[in-house]
Amino acid sequence: MRVTRPLVLVSLCILLASFATPAQKNKGGAAKPSATLPVVSPINTEALKGLLSEGRQRPLLINFWATWCDPCREEFPDLVKIDSDYKSQSLDFVTVSLDDFSDIKTSVPKFLVSMKATMPAYLLNVSDPEPAINLVDKTWQGNLPATFLFNSKGEVVYRHFGRVDATELRAEIDKLVGGK
Repeated sequence: MRVTRPLVLVSLCILLASFATPAQKNKGGAAKPSATLPVVSPINTEALKGLLSEGRQRPLLINFWATWCDPCREEFPDLVKIDSDYKSQSLDFVTVSLDDFSDIKTSVPKFLVSMKATMPAYLLNVSDPEPAINLVDKTWQGNLPATFLFNSKGEVVYRHFGRVDATELRAEIDKLVGGK
């Protein structure tokens, strides 16, 4: 009796394990891959300076945002559409999140996936954002969202603080890239 009881328990465990719900299968029989999260790269003030001062052949659009910022989240679909419409027309576009650095592999990429964003994404990784803010534009106080359009010479030709008007931004981009 003492030998059969452990044997029955082991057999029962094996039997129950075989009934455990298997991984979801797609029609081909393979497990469904989880959505691949986009890479969000850390950027510090020096790297941001390099991004802004690169010998540009194309205008650069930069949007500063955060997942906790409601106007940022509201304007993001318009920005994704602008990126899609203009990336083939000589416009570079990057986003820089001001979320907490611990969100670089969690909420920031998840939000980008939900928005179907494909532009390069960065997360500002500095202890004091003031130098980075001043580097981008001395008139910017750090409020979010903030959108800046730089010409190929690296000069700010358009700035907007708060939720951007997509029609207004498109008009400014068209001035630089020759319209659609």
